[in-house]
Amino acid sequence: MAGKLYLCATPIGNLEDITFRVLRTLKEVDLIAAEDTRHSIKLLNHFEIRTPMTSYHEYNKVDKARYLVEQLQSGVNIALITDAGTPGISDPGEELVRQCYEAGVEVTSLPGPAACVTALTMSGLSTRRFCFEAFLPAEKSDKKERLRILKELKDETRTIIIYEAPHHLVKTLDDLYGTLGNRRITILRELTKKFETAFRTTFEEALSVYGQEEPKGECVIVIEGKSPQELKQERIRTWEEMSIEEHMDHYISMGQDKKEAMKSVAGDRGISKRDVYQQLL
Repeated sequence: MAGKLYLCATPIGNLEDITFRVLRTLKEVDLIAAEDTRHSIKLLNHFEIRTPMTSYHEYNKVDKARYLVEQLQSGVNIALITDAGTPGISDPGEELVRQCYEAGVEVTSLPGPAACVTALTMSGLSTRRFCFEAFLPAEKSDKKERLRILKELKDETRTIIIYEAPHHLVKTLDDLYGTLGNRRITILRELTKKFETAFRTTFEEALSVYGQEEPKGECVIVIEGKSPQELKQERIRTWEEMSIEEHMDHYISMGQDKKEAMKSVAGDRGISKRDVYQQLL
């Protein structure tokens, strides 16, 4: 019988947030794969868990995942934990899960803390629809990808959630402000810990505040999405600057045939397809 992989959510700060099910599982499995064993040993010691640990992190995730899958196939039950929160969310756990499914190994997830959801519920912004970007690519190592993602977020109508380290917070806020404009945001720090804060503000105000005081603690930035009405008005202004022919070419270059492109152009401009056809003639 093959073993089973358990994705065990661990506290993002307050140790009381761990579930009874996670505690029992960590005691019962044969092996715990931890992102940082030096960090996780404190958690295990606190709850008197003596299960052996092995490291599984960003820099060994592919090769180590192969080893862990082999162990699972031989009947070993393994729990995967991250430094804080739910494995697979902005950490290397997704690679191990992928390899498990490819190898036919059973995977289950034990729900618990996740900083992105905790921050969203505390933000005071819309929770119905949201997108999670985790950490933006570092400007030094991947500036082009960072700019591409920022550009994509410019017209995002859902609430946006981004993680950031305190020493990069001001730069990221400045980049977001420059791309998205002045939006309502909530900056949450030290979630579930003693000095937890939720700073409801705007990009402009936050940059003014953090220009005078150094931010501390891991941060989650929750950003108001662009309103559909504002997005529609911007698109109308864009289409009005184009000729009908240019507007048609735009959609044809995206792979639409002429009939589909006429329908799209008519929808954008609030006119009938017949009107588009007549103007093209």
